[in-house]
Amino acid sequence: MKRVIQLILFLILIFSSIIVYLIYFSENKDKQIKTDIIKNDQSSDQTKNNVIKNLKYEVRFDQDSQYIITADLSEITYDNNVELVSMQKVIAIYIDKNNIPTVITSDKAIYNNSNYNTNFSENIQIEYMDNTILADNMDLDFSNDIIKIYENITYKGTRGTIKTDNIKIDLITKKIDIYMNNKKDNVKVITNN
Repeated sequence: MKRVIQLILFLILIFSSIIVYLIYFSENKDKQIKTDIIKNDQSSDQTKNNVIKNLKYEVRFDQDSQYIITADLSEITYDNNVELVSMQKVIAIYIDKNNIPTVITSDKAIYNNSNYNTNFSENIQIEYMDNTILADNMDLDFSNDIIKIYENITYKGTRGTIKTDNIKIDLITKKIDIYMNNKKDNVKVITNN
């Protein structure tokens, strides 16, 4: 009888240890979605549109470049079977093949989960090496390998400041086009003395 009681107490101890471990010590595994896309802290109502806090996507394009985008608050919607994510308080990082990061912050963005294209809006700040660009809108187009920045652009670099309407950057060649909407207007350049 004494052995039976000891065995029962031993099993209760093991069972309670497993429960304590599962509740307090097990890791919350991130859910993997195709091409290393990660969704964290999902809190949805299982409706057609899902609201998610602290959403993060990671995309590897090849061995050399990757794109990481996070948002404090996101809503997932579907348009013609394409997942579109409306994001608020966004931080995006594009790391090119030379391992140089471009950091983009904005108040809002719309992320296309099928082609990874992202449209940023409101209070955009782009940091690349020692350069900073402030703008109202930006389109990161991975389908065509371009970045288009437009409306109220202020570019601040080590040599001065540029005010313009549009900047277009080729992600492959790194060629930059700076131009105004009206061809008669001039790009304003203020150099540092």
